[in-house]
Amino acid sequence: MNKTVLSLCLSLCLTSAIALPTLVQAKPLTLTTTLKNYNGDGAYMAIYVIDEKGQYNQTLWVAGEKVKYYRHLRDWARGSGLKPSEFDGVSGASVASGRVLKVTVDIADALIDAGYEIRVDTAVEDARENPAEVRTPLTTKGAGKPTAGRGYVQSFIYDM
Repeated sequence: MNKTVLSLCLSLCLTSAIALPTLVQAKPLTLTTTLKNYNGDGAYMAIYVIDEKGQYNQTLWVAGEKVKYYRHLRDWARGSGLKPSEFDGVSGASVASGRVLKVTVDIADALIDAGYEIRVDTAVEDARENPAEVRTPLTTKGAGKPTAGRGYVQSFIYDM
């Protein structure tokens, strides 16, 4: 390989290494979900992002350890296809009545203020399921503002 080709290859590699991080920047997002006091077992929850057309985009967090119950988080289950790759590494224990789930996740900057929405599905064993219980636009203006749920969620807040 001659010097010119080698120099060009090296320049392309360096340029790519510098430019790539600016194309895929992520922002930490803290999700705080406060549950109402209710009778029953711990709630399973899926917190996920949909696009402007209502199509599933990505999972932010899943609360509940038994995968066999994830099908009760209907909208999220349909969108994610219940593929383990969609919830591996972003899941934890179910959340008991009156408790708070607080997690920090990374989200691509490109999703913020671009028509995307955060949704929360909930379900409790032997009780009601609530698909899209919480629906809130993913915007900088919406950060820090509580959204009430229609079922088990008292409030949901995301902070950037």
